[in-house]
Amino acid sequence: MVEDFKTSEAWRVFRIQAELIDGIESMRGLGPAVTIFGSARTPRNSPYYKAARKVGKALSRKGVSVITGGGPGIMEAANKGCYHNGGISVGLNIELPFEQETNRYQDIRMMFRYFFVRKLMFAMHAEAMIVFPGGFGTLDELFEALTLVQTRKTHPFPMILFGASYWQGLIDWFQETMLSAGNISPEDMGLFKVTDDPREVVRIVLKHLKKR
Repeated sequence: MVEDFKTSEAWRVFRIQAELIDGIESMRGLGPAVTIFGSARTPRNSPYYKAARKVGKALSRKGVSVITGGGPGIMEAANKGCYHNGGISVGLNIELPFEQETNRYQDIRMMFRYFFVRKLMFAMHAEAMIVFPGGFGTLDELFEALTLVQTRKTHPFPMILFGASYWQGLIDWFQETMLSAGNISPEDMGLFKVTDDPREVVRIVLKHLKKR
C-alpha cells in the first residue's frame, strides 16, 4: 500500500514549519509584551478574573502588549483588559476537543495545532510571564518557562505567580521536597515571585522593562 504523502509524518513537518512561520510573521514588531497564563475555567465573577483584567488593562495603558492562549477564563480577562487600551492584545489559540473557545478581545488571533509551537510563541516574545491559578495546562506552561530560565536557554525575565494561597502548597513542595532532595538549587527558588496585588505585578514588569 502506498502512503499518501499529505498524511505522512514527513508532511507533518511542513505543517509545523507553516505554523512557526505564521506565528513569527504575525507577531513581528509586537514590541514589549507579557504572557499571561491561567485557567480557561475561571468564571467572570472570580476575583482572579477581575485581577487578570486589571493587570491586562494597566499594562496595556503603559504600552505593553498582552499574549494569552486566546480562550475563556483568565485568558479572556487579560485580553479584555488589554484590548483597545494601548497595547496589542494577542490570542494564541489551540485546537482542543473541549474548553478552548476563542474570546473576542484580540487584535492578533492565531490558531495552532501543535502545543510546542504555540509554547514557543509564548516564550519568544515575553518580557515577563504572569501565571494565574490554573490546571495541568497552566502548570505545563509554568514549568516550561522555569526550565528555560533555569537552564539559560532564554534571557531571564520575571515570572510572577498570582494568588499566594493557591500556589503555596506547590511552593512548599519545592522547598521541602525538591530542594531538600537536592533536585533544585537554593537560587532556583528565586526564579519566581508571588503576589496577590495587581499593582505589584505591573510594578515588577515595568521595572524589568526599564532595565532592558
